[in-house]
Amino acid sequence: MILAGLVWIGQGLGILTAGRSFMIGDPTWAVIGAVFVVVGLAMAVRKRAVS
Repeated sequence: MILAGLVWIGQGLGILTAGRSFMIGDPTWAVIGAVFVVVGLAMAVRKRAVS
């Protein structure tokens, strides 16, 4: 989830431009990616706390 979020941030900001994608240069995907990173990190922290 974190990795996917980072890729989406890169595409949304136009940093990752390999290939052709509707996501490249669309800031909406950067925001969605940031949400995915935050949720993924929260899940990882929670998983560590429970274990």
